[in-house]
Formats: sequence, structure tokens, C-alpha cells
Amino acid sequence: MRKVLIANRGEIAVRIARACEDAGLASVAVYADIDADAMHVGAASEAFSLGGNSPADTYLNIPKLLRIAQTSGADAVHPGYGFLSENADFAQAVLDAGLAWIGPSPEAIRQLGNKITAREIAVRAGAPLVAGSDGPVASAAEARAFAEEHGLPVAIKAAFGGGGRGLKVVRELAEVEEAFDSAVREAVVAFGRGECFVEQYLDRPRHVEAQVIADTHGNVVVVGTRDCSLQRRHQKLVEEAPAPFLTAGQRESIYTAAKAICREAGYTGAGTVEFLVSAGGAVAFLEVNTRLQVEHPITEETSGIDLVQEQLRIAAGLPLNLLSDPEPRGHSFEFRLNAEDVGRGFLPSPGTVSGFVGPTGPGIRLDTGVRAGSVVPPQFDSLLAKLVVTGADRQQAIRRARRALAEMEISGLATVLPFHRAVLEAPEFTSPEGLGVHTRWIETEFADRIPVDPEYSPVAPSGERRTITVDVDGKRLAVGLPADLLDGWARSGGSLSGVSFAPDGGASFGADAAGAALPESAVVSGMAGTVVKWLVEPGAPVAAGDPLVVLEAMKMETQVPAHRGGTLASVESAAGGVVSVGSVLGHIE
Repeated sequence: MRKVLIANRGEIAVRIARACEDAGLASVAVYADIDADAMHVGAASEAFSLGGNSPADTYLNIPKLLRIAQTSGADAVHPGYGFLSENADFAQAVLDAGLAWIGPSPEAIRQLGNKITAREIAVRAGAPLVAGSDGPVASAAEARAFAEEHGLPVAIKAAFGGGGRGLKVVRELAEVEEAFDSAVREAVVAFGRGECFVEQYLDRPRHVEAQVIADTHGNVVVVGTRDCSLQRRHQKLVEEAPAPFLTAGQRESIYTAAKAICREAGYTGAGTVEFLVSAGGAVAFLEVNTRLQVEHPITEETSGIDLVQEQLRIAAGLPLNLLSDPEPRGHSFEFRLNAEDVGRGFLPSPGTVSGFVGPTGPGIRLDTGVRAGSVVPPQFDSLLAKLVVTGADRQQAIRRARRALAEMEISGLATVLPFHRAVLEAPEFTSPEGLGVHTRWIETEFADRIPVDPEYSPVAPSGERRTITVDVDGKRLAVGLPADLLDGWARSGGSLSGVSFAPDGGASFGADAAGAALPESAVVSGMAGTVVKWLVEPGAPVAAGDPLVVLEAMKMETQVPAHRGGTLASVESAAGGVVSVGSVLGHIE
């Protein structure tokens, strides 16, 4: 290999570009139009535009990626994580083009990336399992039948999903149909495939995974374990390595099953075998991620193994640098720094990073895809950066992490930093006696501890905002601003010529064109995104709290509930429409 095309964006593309430089390889970045000035573009040896801004037009467009590989003279492709990283057709297309694929074989991706056939392999390997459907379910009715037979809760999972996308947990039979439809929609948007299966869902489990690397010479090594139980909507927020408070028997079960599954599948490359550990201590196989994981740095920090370098070696046909399972050294945490508003239910928060200052000191690693001035678009993932903190043991790592998170500064948009700081004060997580968190702990026991930050609230603290229209290069835009800011501007003699107050209630932020408060009937969006579908028809009765409409942003769907009971009188934003924070979606009379 001489030159690697990086078929990804953000911090993982930066990470791979640096690994290529370390290995003496050239690298090629690709970028959507909105990513033209992104960090990963400058981190690579050269960069090429994909032309467009949607995932389908850019980072999911196989013909464009292959053309750029040919144009640039790349002889290998690294997919990173997400996007096409677990797409067997892409892996095969790369190989058919005469390029090296830095990942497992297309056949291994098909078998293990498909959660249904992965279960079959796990059965043959003797791994522990919970009950699941025999293959994909064709409809919501089949999913309901499984739930009726095996009991609730159940998980509806995208067969080709990952990262929490296309995964819905159902606790009431009446929720099966919408959960199934939502899982299919998310899976199609994120992965291009909508097949789903159903399995029993373990309540309050820990999420523990084994990092595996395997070469083409028959060597399979478990580099270490990780605990990823701190999740929101099945998306990990904090990970640590090694997984703490496991018994010797649990650790042995995880190591043995992970190796057996990879050998059964003929796996090569870096991959992760994931398990759930029930409240009673039972270990159950969950899935295999046939790619590099977001949380791979904490395994690198506690093993001394550069996993991306190992990926490059394996793709070049070389044996692993280590032939036995390494013993962990020290303890490491990874804090995902996402653009999400914690105080408002972790809502996606796209925007512009106005300030970005990282911490310093012993045991600090910061993998970032943004800097001050970076644009965080709504159509891609919310991950901005990863703060990795390592100490001699878990308690020292926690102390260092508190200091690092206190020093970390991100401004311009809401992030999950308040959550990370708060969780490190929670005894359920920090106790030296044991781990008191589980995969739903944030939603069920912790989320309300974070107050709403008025800086990022859709309504200013004064409660009054006005909408003005501005002309930008011939395009009319509605902009919501605090009323006191506009009044102060006028009092100071600032010119408002060419600016008019908009009569369009759909772009208002808690106030109409005259500055009066919006009517109590208004259903207001708390996030920017795209309207996926309305769950209630105009004219139908609704109760306070009923889900009304589904919005999508940063690859995740969010339901907007009714703020009061009544009748859905009108819909202002139809399916497919793009809305901003504070937009009026409809009215409940």
C-alpha cells in the first residue's frame, strides 16, 4: 500500500489520516460541500470533493468514492466507522476495483454485520444468547406476534444497523407498529437497508464488549474489554477500559465467545464482539461490529496497541504485532463530545463551533474533527470530538477526568459537556465498590439532574423573541432574535433599513410578527431537523404528552409530544419540510 482513500469524515477521518502519516502512507480525504473547510480535509495528503450535501450524495455514494480513488491513485480504502464501513457491497466493489480493503472480507461483513446470521454463527460457536426471531420479520404484525409469544420488553433491531440507529425497545404492545416503522426508517437513512429482526430485551443490563483483531495467518487476539453502559437512546456517551467489576468467569466467557465467533466466521481485521451482562450476572451475546469502533482509543491507551496501524498491517497481509491477549495496564475513559442539548433531552444541536479549547496534562488525549469556526451540519452525526483520559487505576482516571472536563471548553452550540461533568459526581458511576449504572440508567434515573441551559433554549429568558426577514445573496431568510436586542439596536441608532418583521408564524420563536406571544395552541419545535411524518391527522383529538410528529436530525428520530390536550387543528410543517428551533409545527385547539 502507498496511498489510502479515507471514505469518511469528522474525527475518525482525521485519526486515519494521522495513522497513515505515521505508517509512511499518503492519504486522500473526501468531503461534502458543507465539509469543504473541515479538519479532515486538511489532515490528509490531498482531498477531493464529493459534490453534494446529503449522505446519499456524498459519503454513501459508492461510484463517486471509487472514481475519486481512481483519480487520486489510491490503492487502498479505509471506511472508518458508520456510513459504508459495514457495507459488504462496498467492500466487494473496492476489491473488484483492484484496491486493498482495510477491513474484514465482504463475506464476513455479510455474515456478522447482518445481526440475524451473526446470531446463527454465535449459536454454532457456543456463545450465550437470548431468544430472537428466526430471521428478519417482514412486518410490524410479525414483530407483535414475537412480543406476544416471548413477552415484553423486546428490541426491534435493524439487521444491518449499529450505533443505536435502527434500534427500538418496545415495552407496550401498542407501541410495536410505530417502533417497527421507525426502526426501518432510521436503518434505511443510516445504512441503506431496512430489514429488522426482534429479540428479547434484557432490562437494566451492562453493555460489555471485547476488542478483537485477527490477521490472515490465523491469529485471533482479544486486545481488551470495554464497558459502554452509559448510553442515551442506545448511543454510547461514556466508555471505559478495561470493563470494571467483572468476575473472572464473566471475563473468561466474553474472551472465549468472542474468539470462537470470529474463528467460526473466518474473521480478519479489527472488530468488536458485544455482550450484555444481566443484573444477575449472566452474559448474553449481542452483536458484532465489523469495523473500528468509536471507542477504540481507550483500548489503545490500556493495551499499548495502535489498532489502526494493526488494520493497515492486516490489510497488507502482515501478521499481528502481538500473538497473545495483552494484560490491561491502567484505566481509561472516553467521553464522546456530541452536539446535543442535554437539558432538553439530548436533542441534536447543529450549528457553528465558536470556541474550542482542550485540556492539558498527564493522561490526556483529544481526538477531534472540529475546531473554532467549524460548521456542524444537521445531516451528519453529532459527534464533534472524543476526550480520552487515562490513569494508573480507575479512581485516578476519574480524578483526572474531572479536571480535564472542567478545562474543556466548547462554545457556539449545545454539547453534552454538562452531562459528563455531572456523571463524574454520581456515586452510581464513580464508586470504588461497584458499577451501579446500566444501559437505561440515564433515561430512568439520571436525565432530570441536568437543568436546561437558557443560552440554548428556543425561548430567550425574557420569553419574548421577534422574527425578522433578511436578504442574503437574494435569498429571503427568517431569523428569530430577542426582542430586547432589537429594541436596544433601535435605541442605539442602529439601522434596520431593509429589515422587515415577518408575518410567517412558522419561523417565529415564541412571538409573532408584532412581538406578541404565540398562541397557546402552537406546537413548537425544540430542535432543528426534517419532518419525517405526522402521527396524528388534523382534526383528531390528542392528550397532553401524546406523540404528534417525528423529526429527524443527525441520523436520529425524535418525537414531538403534544404540549396540551385538545384537537390537532392544523399542520404548518408537512412531511419533508425543514424546520428550525422554535418553528411552529401545528396548532392544538
